[in-house]
Amino acid sequence: MDLGSAETWRWIWVGAVVFFAIGELLAPGTLFLLSFAVGAVAAAILAFAGADIPFQWLAFVVVSAGSLALLVPIGRRLDRTGERQPVGATRWEGRDAVVVEPIAAGLHEAGIVRVDAERWRAESDDAHPIETGATVRVVRVEGTRMVVERTSTPISHPPA
Repeated sequence: MDLGSAETWRWIWVGAVVFFAIGELLAPGTLFLLSFAVGAVAAAILAFAGADIPFQWLAFVVVSAGSLALLVPIGRRLDRTGERQPVGATRWEGRDAVVVEPIAAGLHEAGIVRVDAERWRAESDDAHPIETGATVRVVRVEGTRMVVERTSTPISHPPA
């Protein structure tokens, strides 16, 4: 491969465009690599137009810098507006659950709650008892236990 050849640099720039564009697709959100792809497009255009290699590099650097200055702030703004999904145990915080085994009164007394299809050991946030069937809200997760607060009492059915 002759790096002094204009033909070689045409394909190097095309490869750089593809490389940076795929990199942006694999790590979306910041538009950082897209800026270099835009600079490589400018250099590739100059290479196919027959410009000298130093001018191609100058175009790559200048256009990439301009694109960085323009696109990265846009990428940051777009990234902030997207809703982040909680991960791990924090995904349960704020969710409603149903008590399936009563939570006894007292600090660190546990019962069982069901959140969606999962069963968790749970304790009351105010150390008050919570009976079976009550609806609770998950306040936080501490290790393998949920800390919950009562949101409603169970509905008792009248005798038939």
